[in-house]
Amino acid sequence: MNKIRDKSFFIVVLLVMMVIVPFAGQGQSKYSNEFLTLGVGAKGLALANTQVAMSFDVTSGYWNPAGLANVEQKYQLSLMHAEYFAGIAKYDYGAFSYRIDEHQTVGVTVIRFGVDNIPNTTQLIDKQGNVNYDLITYFDAADWGVLLSYGRTFKQVKGLAFGGNFKIIHRYIGKFAGAWGFGLDAGLQYQLKKWRFGLVVKDLTSTFNAWYFNLSDEMKEVFELTGNEIPQNGLEYTVPRLLIGSGRDFALGKGFSLMTTIDLDMSFDGRRNELINSKAMNISPHIGIEFGYKNIVFLRTGIGNFQNEKKLDLEKGTKKVVTCQVNIGVGFCIKNIVTVDYAYCDIGDVSAALYSHVFSLKLALNSFKKTKQ
Repeated sequence: MNKIRDKSFFIVVLLVMMVIVPFAGQGQSKYSNEFLTLGVGAKGLALANTQVAMSFDVTSGYWNPAGLANVEQKYQLSLMHAEYFAGIAKYDYGAFSYRIDEHQTVGVTVIRFGVDNIPNTTQLIDKQGNVNYDLITYFDAADWGVLLSYGRTFKQVKGLAFGGNFKIIHRYIGKFAGAWGFGLDAGLQYQLKKWRFGLVVKDLTSTFNAWYFNLSDEMKEVFELTGNEIPQNGLEYTVPRLLIGSGRDFALGKGFSLMTTIDLDMSFDGRRNELINSKAMNISPHIGIEFGYKNIVFLRTGIGNFQNEKKLDLEKGTKKVVTCQVNIGVGFCIKNIVTVDYAYCDIGDVSAALYSHVFSLKLALNSFKKTKQ
């Protein structure tokens, strides 16, 4: 019964986040498609999502599609799994890239964030007022994102690469509601000696989600009896965001190396609780550092998710403080073929993202060997 009670709570949360919130304004939704901002790959998460300028592998399809142009191997595959809310919500990621030639690479990324086997308790009490647990049914609620990516280098400008994503979004809440959406991302990367710079415009033309609802008469009756508004078909859209970053690699000698990077995420959808905020623009900085040894072992840390919070002081009253999230991680690379990364996030439980241990795997090959018949 505890499991049913816990998941019943998430019915309310999901309905608010995925249905009521998007249609509160019938248009722009400030936190629409937020599952696409969580980050992918244990390396990127350990570095506090500082990958706009420093990603040039298969994960670039998510971080900055321009980075795909600099993928070294012909084929790359990446997989990741993480869990939220004590394992109730699952977050899965998979990506594949294919290098067409010296200048062009394509990729596909699939992301799923969902809660499975949610109890539907709207029919728990029958018309006679009796509680009947046999009337409980179960459904899944999930957000799917598919990114089709392309990256290319400029022949005319050495070190410059550009790329883009075509995004397909599908969100559903069992058989009750769903949405289809489409959008575009565009990115640039530029390398000047040991410095790298990156820029990404997410949701370049705004990402549109068209919602539809399929509520039974019984469920509509429950909505009316409980004073809830019956949702209507409609459209929400996600406004563009700008991400810029820079980083540099340092050779420390005897096989040791150091990489430092900083990103700035900029949103323009009204005031948010970011480190720098206004009605016109919000800026969220995050910093990443990686120590490496002979491209085999890596130690990583990142600082981000800066928040302005109000704390109650018994002597001085309410005061404002700045909090942040610190992540750490490690990576192991075997002959530039297999890479296993680990990230420990949300140290001290200072953010709203309740997850901790994240593992990801990357496989890189220049060719697939054919087996003899």
